[in-house]
Amino acid sequence: MTTNPLHTEGNQVPPLDDDLAGVLDDLDGIHPGIDLLRNGIRLLALDRHSPDRTQTLLAALAGSSDGTDILTALAHLVARLSTADTNPALRHLPLNQQKTTQQHGETALYDLTDPDLHQPASEASAAISST
Repeated sequence: MTTNPLHTEGNQVPPLDDDLAGVLDDLDGIHPGIDLLRNGIRLLALDRHSPDRTQTLLAALAGSSDGTDILTALAHLVARLSTADTNPALRHLPLNQQKTTQQHGETALYDLTDPDLHQPASEASAAISST
């Protein structure tokens, strides 16, 4: 008998909380890629995980020390979508508007890849193995 049984009736995965469910609902229908992300987040939130898998997921979502996580990938996507060189949809904008958009995207990239932002998820991941 283990001290932490995973597959018991009393250890059911609860439904999504209102905050997460609300955000996912609000993002519905924007783009098929966003719908795929929403479905992935919902699956990750509602699936049953082992402690090892949970540790890996926390690091992969936002807690990687070397930037190989989903938050970093999203940061790079924001920068790419906000740059006329990599997003032709912005090329019709006046040059100053293109540059302002790109600057905000680069700021988002900088902020979202700040190691301090990733530290809490990294520590949550590490705390699982420290027990």
